[in-house]
Amino acid sequence: MYTIGFLELSSIAQGIEAADKILKAAETELIFAREGCPGKFYILFKGEVESVNTSMRIGAEAAGHYCVDSTVIPNVHPEVIKGINCVSEPEGGDSIGIMEFFSVTAAIKAADTAVKTAAVSIANLRIGTGIGGKSFVVMSGDIGAIKSALKAAVDEEELQGSIINAVAIASPAGELMKHLY
Repeated sequence: MYTIGFLELSSIAQGIEAADKILKAAETELIFAREGCPGKFYILFKGEVESVNTSMRIGAEAAGHYCVDSTVIPNVHPEVIKGINCVSEPEGGDSIGIMEFFSVTAAIKAADTAVKTAAVSIANLRIGTGIGGKSFVVMSGDIGAIKSALKAAVDEEELQGSIINAVAIASPAGELMKHLY
């Protein structure tokens, strides 16, 4: 496990500059720096806790008033990274949980909380592109684990105001499942 930093900006140009400063500030590795909707810019990087904290501080300063949100997650759960990179396949369970957010940062925080709280796997972590800058997380597991994971993520104080909706679906239709992953 490693630490990740995620910075969400409302300016693409300022995002590119912030990404450059993040990489020059400390020993961190860029996972991605890319545009999203509606005209946002996302920077995801990893490294040791101290390096990520230093780079985040410098990146947030560079972002200035264009900073929408940011987070540093020490010991990020591997399911979160797999979900972001769309390489996760649902592992077991007969139910799904869906969390929808106004910001990408909130979805990443909630996904990490969910998988650290209950025996769920991240099936999809969609980050803002093509959906108006919103984001959502789809996770799979048994209904009890899904409900526990949703409750823990939704109850996170720092996510209040960022969540749009969260639902648990027991035994979803097989045809629906084909289209979610």
